[in-house]
Amino acid sequence: MSRTSSRWMAAATAALALTFGSAYAAAPGSPGAPAGPGGWHEHGGMMMMPMGKQLEQLHSQLKLTPAQEQQWQSALTLMKQNHEAERANHEKLHQRMETLSQQSVLDLNAMHAAHEDFEQQNHQLREQTTAAWLALYNGLDDQQKMTVSTSFKQHLAQMRARHEKMHQFWQQHGGAGAAEPKP
Repeated sequence: MSRTSSRWMAAATAALALTFGSAYAAAPGSPGAPAGPGGWHEHGGMMMMPMGKQLEQLHSQLKLTPAQEQQWQSALTLMKQNHEAERANHEKLHQRMETLSQQSVLDLNAMHAAHEDFEQQNHQLREQTTAAWLALYNGLDDQQKMTVSTSFKQHLAQMRARHEKMHQFWQQHGGAGAAEPKP
């Protein structure tokens, strides 16, 4: 598998979890939400529907059974709690780094350990969230999975379009990410 393909595969895997919801925690009305006119926001010059709205649309399209709905709500609640825990972890890391940076001689080992703890804690939270959404997905029928797949493919297409637009921008403006001109 090429390096580019493996990057797209990693992005696709992450997007699956996002399709089900990690970005839902940043839906309009929640802290840190991108608030554009009418709930829309811009990514690289492209007007995009907020992920929370995409998730709400997906939710309404799935026609979940009562048991699936309960699982959806549980996954959604867990995701929101874990999102807040990640924010709290980030704040703790920031405070810890501020404290450590006040020393006359920096303790790089302590700084590294604090960062590693932060990464490990947040990784566990993301894994919990992903496991909850994947458990729901695995319990869907074939038609519901097709609905999720269609939504997921649309999300991937939007990601690719944004990536390509950014790449073109950097090529035109000579940014650090610009590719070398082809002969």
